[in-house]
Amino acid sequence: MSEVSAFQNRPVTMNNKNNLLQIEEHMYILDDVKKPNVFRNMFPYEEVPKIPFNDRIVPHNMPKDIWITDTTFRDGQQSRAPYTTKQIVDIFDMLHKLGGPNGMIRQSEFFLYSKSDRDAVYKCMERGYEFPEVTSWIRASEEDFKLVKEIGMKETGILVSCSDYHIFLKLKMTRKQALEHYLSIVRSCLEEGISPRCHLEDITRADIYGFVVPFCVELMKLKDEYGIPVKIRACDTMGYGVNFSGAVIPRSVQGIIYAINTNAGVPSELIEWHGHNDFYKAVTNSTTAWLYGCSSVNTSLFGIGERTGNTPLEAMVFEYAQLKGTLDGMDTTVITDLAEYYEKEIGFTVPANTPFVGKNFNVTRAGIHADGLLKNEEIYNIFDTDKFLRRPPVSAVSNTSGLAGIAHWINIHYKLKDEHALSKSSPLVTKIKEWVDNEYANGRVTVMTDKELVSEIKSVSKELGIVVKEGEIVAVS
Repeated sequence: MSEVSAFQNRPVTMNNKNNLLQIEEHMYILDDVKKPNVFRNMFPYEEVPKIPFNDRIVPHNMPKDIWITDTTFRDGQQSRAPYTTKQIVDIFDMLHKLGGPNGMIRQSEFFLYSKSDRDAVYKCMERGYEFPEVTSWIRASEEDFKLVKEIGMKETGILVSCSDYHIFLKLKMTRKQALEHYLSIVRSCLEEGISPRCHLEDITRADIYGFVVPFCVELMKLKDEYGIPVKIRACDTMGYGVNFSGAVIPRSVQGIIYAINTNAGVPSELIEWHGHNDFYKAVTNSTTAWLYGCSSVNTSLFGIGERTGNTPLEAMVFEYAQLKGTLDGMDTTVITDLAEYYEKEIGFTVPANTPFVGKNFNVTRAGIHADGLLKNEEIYNIFDTDKFLRRPPVSAVSNTSGLAGIAHWINIHYKLKDEHALSKSSPLVTKIKEWVDNEYANGRVTVMTDKELVSEIKSVSKELGIVVKEGEIVAVS
């Protein structure tokens, strides 16, 4: 059948979501251009990239089931020293616990190139966990595919760069050549009964309807032919994606997901978003992908990844909870365990102001804020951080803390609650405040350390005839 005939005889079908008859608007055929389309109008290299709008609105379409996948041991290792095998297994165990009994952290992907990579894969597979499933990442080459077959992977990621920047300028191919090359590797994968996950690199600079959608249409044909899932990972490799309503593709996250889901016919459960944070949009773009038809978002612990990093895994745990109204069994206290493990065992300290895991994420230094915390911690704490992260809100003690800040610090540090909690008028608090003021009057500029505060509290308590213990203050007889 000719393309013209196919276009004229497009079927009319019922849309079971809105119960309306629909007809496909376009035929999505590969546009095998002679010269690369690098969208110079949006990406003028010697200027800041532009975000144009056409006000084409995409409807919300969040799948019933959404989940998280992990790339800590793949993309997360591209910007740091490699983890040891033991470290990978330890972290993998914690990811399993964090994901909970419902496996909300669905998969974790690994490199296969070095012996240490493969050792870690075997060790993690020996754990026998259903979730996270151990998967791999390879380039689109027969040599890399042999590694997957040798290890016995059920699924592997395959790099299939989709922008003309990569097809023409890096691979030195035409779109048709790239398409045929990619499809041959995917077919080889399917012949072995292995499920391919196609990583569409640089999708936010790609020709969505001239290459991406026609390519995905062909991938879905292979899925149907072999009866094996073929996943699509939309990779915002350079962080150009935006979540603004009415923005133009290829920068529009919702536009990309709509095109893959609706126009290419890829089911939501086979679509995954992989974001980078070059323009501070990794989290919002990942959430947007969920909202518009993508079931899976790919993340890395603490956002560690190439250049500015990936979407932080811990961020998407709390995004999930906010969207769904439940954690679905995820154990968020493990996030704190992971942060402590990274610092103590790996030597990596998360920046202090990082949400959920940084040393200062729920620490207040302002006296007026500390006064609010002393009266009711809900006033200045995002949620019950003690319950979900084993991190109660803390007031740092400095020259701006005031009586309230000192009282709050003592109450938190010694777990003094209810009738045992100290108020601003406590003699102990007053004397510690005098000592703090004197320190800064004599030229101190740094925040008081926990060790210093504990030492001074012991000294003042002895003077007042009391002992401050965990949970109570007792008088010395």
